[in-house]
Order: sequence, then C-alpha cells, then structure tokens
Amino acid sequence: MKQLEVITALAALAQTSRLDIYRLLVRAGKAGRAAGAIGDELNLPASTLSFHLNQLQQAGLISNQREGRSLIYAAEYGTMNELLSYLTENCCQGDTPGCDTPGCDTPGCDNLSCDTANSDTATDETATCNTTNCDPMVASITQGNGNAYTTR
Repeated sequence: MKQLEVITALAALAQTSRLDIYRLLVRAGKAGRAAGAIGDELNLPASTLSFHLNQLQQAGLISNQREGRSLIYAAEYGTMNELLSYLTENCCQGDTPGCDTPGCDTPGCDNLSCDTANSDTATDETATCNTTNCDPMVASITQGNGNAYTTR
C-alpha cells in the first residue's frame, strides 16, 4: 500500500459517521448490508449516508454491488489488512514478536473475511490469524513458534 493510499484511507475513517459505517460493514461480513439498512441502523439520512459511503468507497475501504433495486455495501478486507500491515510493518524495529501490537502481515492473513458467524480464520504454514467479531482493530495471531499475540 502506498503512503497516499494510507493517508486517504485514514482520512476517510477520521470521521465519526464513516467510522461507524465501516465498523458496521466489517461486522456484517462478506454479505454486506443494503444502504437503507445501514442508514436505519445508524440513524443517518439518505443524503448524508450517500456522501459517507462515497468517501469510504473512494478510499477503497468498501465496495458495492447492485441486487435488484438495492445497493449492497461490503468492507474490503484486503484493503483493511493492507492498511494494518502498513501501519505495523516496522513495529519494534521489525521485531514483531517483541511488540504488543504486531501486524497481521503473514501470507495467510491477506484475505481475511467474515463468515455468517461474524468470525473467520486464515491459516498457512507460519501463522494463524483470527479476527474477533470481524473488528478491524482486534486480531489474534498465533505464530509458528506457538506464541500468541493480540492486536488492538
């Protein structure tokens, strides 16, 4: 992820309504949510919601698809994980196990997403990363050496 993309994503999340929308969509999983349902749950007028959804979409944090007359919005988990990796790539001068907040930058964590139970696990030879309630700010990482770390 390039620095300008990181700045754009962070700027999009640096507003209360957009952060609430994004967290709602992360919890919703791959199925996403219809725009109307998002507005109803967060008590946002349609025009305000449309503006915020557009900002998140331009930042690459969410996507949408049309289903009949509805637009269904969903979080882009790849972008979320790239952002977290960018922010934590030099944590503790590269000594990730020494950090309290390691990044989930292992190959098996590139495509984390949520199932209908609102959690998912990705595994490879070196690490297992778990999202808890699909909250982008919480990830549990168990490295190949058996040490477990949690990010917040």
